[in-house]
Amino acid sequence: MSMDATMAPVREHTATAELDGIYRKIIFRLIPFLMLLWVLAWIDRVNIGFIKLTMLDDLKWSEAAYGLGAGIFFLGYFFFEVPSNLLLQKIGAKKTIMRITIGWGLTSIATMFVKSTEMFYLLRFLLGVFEAGFYPGIILYLTYWFPDSRRAKAFGMFMSASAFAGVIGGPLAGTIMNNMHGVNGWAGWQWVLLLEGIPSVLAGIATYFYLTDRPEQAHWLTARERQLVHDDLERDRKTLGHREHSMLASLKNGKFWLLILIFFCIIAANSSLTFYGPTLVKEIGFTNPLTVGWIMAGAYLCGAAGMIWNGFHSDRHQESRYHCALAAALGSGALLVVALFLRQSPALVLAGLTLAIVGTMSAIPVFWQMPNRFLAGTAAAGGVALINSIANLAGFGAPWMLGLIKTATGSLAPGLYVVAAVEICATVLILLFVPRLHKTPAR
Repeated sequence: MSMDATMAPVREHTATAELDGIYRKIIFRLIPFLMLLWVLAWIDRVNIGFIKLTMLDDLKWSEAAYGLGAGIFFLGYFFFEVPSNLLLQKIGAKKTIMRITIGWGLTSIATMFVKSTEMFYLLRFLLGVFEAGFYPGIILYLTYWFPDSRRAKAFGMFMSASAFAGVIGGPLAGTIMNNMHGVNGWAGWQWVLLLEGIPSVLAGIATYFYLTDRPEQAHWLTARERQLVHDDLERDRKTLGHREHSMLASLKNGKFWLLILIFFCIIAANSSLTFYGPTLVKEIGFTNPLTVGWIMAGAYLCGAAGMIWNGFHSDRHQESRYHCALAAALGSGALLVVALFLRQSPALVLAGLTLAIVGTMSAIPVFWQMPNRFLAGTAAAGGVALINSIANLAGFGAPWMLGLIKTATGSLAPGLYVVAAVEICATVLILLFVPRLHKTPAR
């Protein structure tokens, strides 16, 4: 055996260890900051789920009016996500994310002054317009930094911020509502919108100075580290084989529309839990906003753990189909438990609500492994945004549907049955129609 053949495994092990260190460096540099931005975005998006506990009584609005306002956010998402992601690809992440973050912070602050449902709907729509492109933009951005084999972990860590936002946002909103009510003549829910909007504006300004658009521009990596990452990403591109670069051609691919349908089913459950989780807790007897906040914080802490673990496990086993499908199945089954025992057992409702959050949120990071395995370039930039924007129409429809049903029947249970049925469709579609990944050797 030649000396080169003998040393090859040693060199490969050394290169892998060196890359592990470089990617840890990238993770510590990018992911905590991106998580902070996502926490702020999520809090500003969903804090109406908490302020609803008193805002509806103050403004004399119905559950149906609230449900429409909660969901209309996603219409803004729908119309502006694709243009935003294409702009990110053109001008870079830091400029795009700065614009997005400052815009949603100012809109959240403006919402504190709503008096009519029409103004509420307009500002919720504008919040969606400004936030459009952030989530799919970060998904695209992370593909510039991580190869396929390391991506689910990065996705999971970033996306777990939405669960951590639930951990932070609930107690924070409850504390503000209890302690700031009446200060300066404003209601507690108005103070929530103000105090949670200001940090987003400040973070948007910081984004421009902190983020780096691509690895080759990272002054905080050495020249050798930048080259190793470039070579690793190039190897990854080759192992994935041919991927569609044309946005128009990808729209003709049945897999593209299948993924939209799958994510639609997942988002229907996710948005229902986001905007009606606090209401469910209130309905089983917990009326203090701070208590509701802490209960939701515990549920979302479990959701964060589930997202991170599922992402790590998916990367370790190089498998995303079952990790996504089974997580969605857990979410669906737990929603069914909540609906069945809503008027009978508070303990089972809380356990079901927690598991529904864990299952539904854990499905999301590994889902995004699937579109990135057959889309690249412009198709990835526009395709990821289009999948997210169309699927998020479920975020418009599901809360509105739940509000209408609650107004008509006095109970959320019938609507939860519908949401559980929709989510289990994601599991069925993945297992029946999403093919296993087969990588081609790099040359």
